[in-house]
Amino acid sequence: MMTPALPVECLEALAVHFRRGARVILDDITISLKSGEIVALLGANGAGKSTLFRILLGFLKPERGEVRLGGEPLADFSRRALAQRIAYVPQAHVAPFPYKVHDVVLLGRLAETGIFRAPQAADHRAVDEVLERLAITHLATRPYTEISGGERQLTLIARALAQGANILILDEPMTGLDYGYQIRLLKHLVDLAGSGHSILFSTHNPEHAVRVATRIVVLRDGTIMADGPPTQIITPSLIRALYGVAVSTLTNVEGQMVIVPSMERALDTRLETTRA
Repeated sequence: MMTPALPVECLEALAVHFRRGARVILDDITISLKSGEIVALLGANGAGKSTLFRILLGFLKPERGEVRLGGEPLADFSRRALAQRIAYVPQAHVAPFPYKVHDVVLLGRLAETGIFRAPQAADHRAVDEVLERLAITHLATRPYTEISGGERQLTLIARALAQGANILILDEPMTGLDYGYQIRLLKHLVDLAGSGHSILFSTHNPEHAVRVATRIVVLRDGTIMADGPPTQIITPSLIRALYGVAVSTLTNVEGQMVIVPSMERALDTRLETTRA
């Protein structure tokens, strides 16, 4: 594995409050992420998910409250020390130069090597390992600017894994991925959590959250609406409240929850249009 023995660290936001101008973005948010957890963050656009991520990463300072890592204030850590513990995968990224995919992933090793030491053989091996783990070895020599959006997303995830951090924060990591890559990535998240990584990811797809999350946190209008196990949190009434659509929840033969959107209204609209 990239990290033979991962330290047990808890990342937590405590009564965090943040406003932009007169608008309150986050209001008294308390959330924790422990070793081996996969926490899915659900919420409609504008709920405050990206702002919460930036605060957890130390990019923004809350107006009130604080973020702690391993019980210590996040502000006490240097940027390099944070990078050795927390890796971030943004929702979208376009490189200004045509770096090869291998070289983009290699940038993740800077948290370990620093900017003044040339990459060693061990760093290149670490890159090769994560490229193989994500099944994108065939992209290694391709220019990052010439691959698809989904392939760029996988490259950023590979860079985060090469960083060696035990906490991964992913902002809508499934964006741009085809169905096969989505399923493989969800499996990778489960495997990483099993090896001791802590994972926090945002998604607009409740099915992804139900499939892999150990906990689901629901953010609405800057406050936490719900926090708990998927089977307790995901209900038809919650989905309707968040996204304005009707669904049913079923249990498949493997005991997993399945979310089924109601198509009745859409079908009625289509029939009316056809008759007209």
